[in-house]
Amino acid sequence: MINLDDELALFYKIIGENVKKQRESKGLTQLELSQRMNLKSSGLISQSELYINKQHFNLKHLYLIGSILECDIKVFLENVKMLPKDWEV
Repeated sequence: MINLDDELALFYKIIGENVKKQRESKGLTQLELSQRMNLKSSGLISQSELYINKQHFNLKHLYLIGSILECDIKVFLENVKMLPKDWEV
């Protein structure tokens, strides 16, 4: 039986790592990215990149980040493994 919470945690961690990789490849700091997203601080970025306190990027965040970094948001899903089709909670 699959623990869905563990699977989702891994899912969000991978997305956060991919965002960080793209952000760094474009030479932006967490603060610069957060400012371009009109956030009040870099907390969301720093916590979501590492999945701290279960903080993660939502679709709006990924859409904005993809636009700012000029990349397709599908790169944020690289290395994400889908659940097997016969999974059970």
